[in-house]
Amino acid sequence: MKKIVLLLAVVMAVVTFTSGSVFATDALTEIQKRGVLRVGLDPGYMPFELTSKKGKIIGFDVDIAKRMAKAMDVKLEIVSTAWDGIIPALLTGKFDVIMSAMTLTQQRNISVNFATPYIMIGQSILLRKELMDTVKSYKDLNDPKYTIASKLGTTGEHAVKRMIGKATYISYETEQEAVMELVNGKIDAFVYDLPFNLLALGQRGVGKIIHLDKPFTKEPVAWAIKRGDPDFLNWLDNFMNQIKYDGVYDKIYKKWFKDDAWMKEIH
Repeated sequence: MKKIVLLLAVVMAVVTFTSGSVFATDALTEIQKRGVLRVGLDPGYMPFELTSKKGKIIGFDVDIAKRMAKAMDVKLEIVSTAWDGIIPALLTGKFDVIMSAMTLTQQRNISVNFATPYIMIGQSILLRKELMDTVKSYKDLNDPKYTIASKLGTTGEHAVKRMIGKATYISYETEQEAVMELVNGKIDAFVYDLPFNLLALGQRGVGKIIHLDKPFTKEPVAWAIKRGDPDFLNWLDNFMNQIKYDGVYDKIYKKWFKDDAWMKEIH
């Protein structure tokens, strides 16, 4: 009898300990208690997230986040965060999920868990028009005489260092600054995600720069959360499946990637 009582006591202790551990990292429970879904993003990457001329944060990821909060029956809070500090901010509890067009990489996956990727992008090149006859691909830029830029801490920066390592490299805090430096002839090329480069070309580069629009990398983009929360991960995956099944995802994708009416909000 004593052995049975002792065994039950051990089992209850394990259950209590395990339950405490689970609920300590259960974001879904915390979001419901709070009544607010907090989403971290860096609003400088069109058309995923950007700031309108009225100072409002808008974009593809923002519209998805609105639908996510609605599905949870809670309010949405957007937490604007600098890119180089966005993972530390997640880990210290500043928000619940990163929805900021983050590429899923093995290095990042050590620190955070990723939901199933929701879009595939790749790196392309904006180029000084004077180089259009001599540079046909990223391989032609692999020379110290060329100065190439990307945004600090991004997969564009990693791609340059890994695949165009002989070129002279400069990093910028924002994409917009790098594009303006390219337009003004201060650098030879800008390496960044294809969706942004397409928009940047149309906005600032017509007649001044050219676009090598065949991506030379393939990069899955996904939402990131803290490690050790399988319930939240499961919910995010099922949410994405649902909005793809019912057409909501396609509608939001068309608005931001195929139409340009939203550009009126930034001009």
